[in-house]
Amino acid sequence: MLRLLIIFLLLISFQTLPAQKRSNVIIADSLSREVLPYASVFNSNGKLAGVCSVDGLLPHLSESDYPLTIRYLGYKEKCVNYQDSDTVFLQEYTVDLPEVIVGSNKHKILHTLAYVREYSMLTTYTDTVFLFREKMVDYMLPMDKRLKFEGWLNPRILKSNSYYRFTDSTGLDSVSDQCNHHFSWADWVGIIPTAAIPESLVRNRIGVDTIRGKYSPTEIWLRNDDRLTLDVNVLADTTSRKWVPNFSLFFKENLDFEQFRVKFNYGNVVTDSIAPIDLTGYSFNIESNGRGRGMFRFSRNDEPFFVSTYAEVYVVDKEYITVKEAKKWEKGNLNLDDICIIEPQEAPELQSAIEMLIDRVNNVDHDKIRLTMTPDKRLAGRKVERNFGQKVLDRVKGILGISNILGRRKQTRQWKEFRQEQLEKNMRD
Repeated sequence: MLRLLIIFLLLISFQTLPAQKRSNVIIADSLSREVLPYASVFNSNGKLAGVCSVDGLLPHLSESDYPLTIRYLGYKEKCVNYQDSDTVFLQEYTVDLPEVIVGSNKHKILHTLAYVREYSMLTTYTDTVFLFREKMVDYMLPMDKRLKFEGWLNPRILKSNSYYRFTDSTGLDSVSDQCNHHFSWADWVGIIPTAAIPESLVRNRIGVDTIRGKYSPTEIWLRNDDRLTLDVNVLADTTSRKWVPNFSLFFKENLDFEQFRVKFNYGNVVTDSIAPIDLTGYSFNIESNGRGRGMFRFSRNDEPFFVSTYAEVYVVDKEYITVKEAKKWEKGNLNLDDICIIEPQEAPELQSAIEMLIDRVNNVDHDKIRLTMTPDKRLAGRKVERNFGQKVLDRVKGILGISNILGRRKQTRQWKEFRQEQLEKNMRD
């Protein structure tokens, strides 16, 4: 009798689940007819709903997720309806970047400017924080290892606009342009250095080459004349981690990544290798159980949380500069107020759900919010007049590094106090 009751309850639960369509839609290139593996799939709410298979097949999604938006970096996006059951061909677009000119032998630093769109989400069993962010970033890459200038391969933020949506278990939501939890993975994936192209694609200028890892394909190279796409499944093999070197510490800490894919696009490839000068953009999709550090639990003390980030990076400008010019950029002696967000033409239009989120955030009355806040006295500054002796003492402390040490100690103490308060509050809740 008990067994029959369990079966009956299971049948009822299956009937209440949203119906999922076993899609037969395949995503492919409109000219070569080659399958496009692991295309990104967005649902009707503008959120990443999954990725296609290695064979280009759409994932199984419920009818409420439709219409879907299919994106594959380097191609024009396309919409798929619930009734569709045929191959969807994406049209490749050509990125026309300004010609890169080397002024002299002194111009040995490649400065790259890019536009970034990211969709990140922090999820617990009761709450969700969704983030859409667009920003301008730059990279500084020395072309000669003998130069006494390291530069940076990771994106450095020059300008950023953030739009958050907070949702609880009852469906209530609020929006803001700020959040105390930094959960995005977008700042950890950067430009890769020069890498060799598989021999088969050096001989043939059109084709696909797949490199298999221990359990599944780890690298898929697609070439169409001078344009080349590299799709990497970082989790397929430990050797694939070379494409994301800044994540080495997270892998050593055994952070549970459920998905980790990176896609690099190159144009004007005329040699037997891919190089930063040929990069036109890249995208990545990362899903993790946790964030790999002592970030405050969003709701409860010991409640697990899940993080996902999908981002698209569009290169908008490149130029070779001198080491002297690069050091000026590195020091940040720039008027960042003059930097605006430049949306490239190949970036697709935002979905209506994202545009609605942006409008809601832009209409927030910040002055009204500030009036209702009680300031934390520990974080409030004081203006204190100092005599000449104090100024001299501060200078001496600065030379000896004493001020920095005391400042770090004070910051650590205040951080521990604040963290303890948060933990006690969560325990009470």
